[in-house]
Amino acid sequence: MMRLAMSILWPSFLTAALAELCFFAVFDPRELALLSETTLAPVAIYSVVFLLFWCLCALASMLTCYLLTVPPGDRPPF
Repeated sequence: MMRLAMSILWPSFLTAALAELCFFAVFDPRELALLSETTLAPVAIYSVVFLLFWCLCALASMLTCYLLTVPPGDRPPF
């Protein structure tokens, strides 16, 4: 079970880091803070966006692991 969790969380962590790099290469966190009614520090915006990206990538990894699992009765005969 721990192996499955790590095979989902580690690739999603790396993908989220890459997504955050690309996202913040285009958008400035101070400009994003102006869009919301709360005033957040840029570090807080980096953290929140990273966690959102990580959750999204983890869901994608979970779906991939789920779709790769073939039930025993559905295996090809060869």
